[in-house]
Amino acid sequence: MRLDKFLKVSRIIKRRTVAKEACDGGRVSLNGRVAKAGSEVKPGDVMEIRFGSRLGRYEVVDIKETVRKDQAALMYRVLQEDEATQQERNA
Repeated sequence: MRLDKFLKVSRIIKRRTVAKEACDGGRVSLNGRVAKAGSEVKPGDVMEIRFGSRLGRYEVVDIKETVRKDQAALMYRVLQEDEATQQERNA
């Protein structure tokens, strides 16, 4: 699955256009390398997402084309999330 689509389906980033802009802007890394929106993700991959001074690290656990909102968080595991990122995701 494409990285930008995974970010949207898993609801790490709410809109695919924002996910694509983050990827193309060099703010998303996949397994330690800057990733483009079209990069393929698979279970076990580690993503780092930077928004300003905030940083989130996530491990891909599962790939699904569609998922309900309450099940989206099961697609990844949080490795590191600063406090500001946690508050935004819970809002």
